[in-house]
Amino acid sequence: MNRQEAYKTVFREYPDILDVEQMSKLLSVSKKTAYRLLRQGSVDCLKVGREYKIPKVNIIRYLRIADEA
Repeated sequence: MNRQEAYKTVFREYPDILDVEQMSKLLSVSKKTAYRLLRQGSVDCLKVGREYKIPKVNIIRYLRIADEA
């Protein structure tokens, strides 16, 4: 499945831009782990003020990289 197909089918119930809580649910990890992934740069994100905004496509990209490792 290419990235465009994955974007249309995988996680379609989630919005295009996620917050940390949504990301943690989507990845089935704790919020603490989600914050760690963001701080380490494992998942690309935007920081708006004190909040992280994570494009859903970046989650898919992270999962593909983790799957290849």
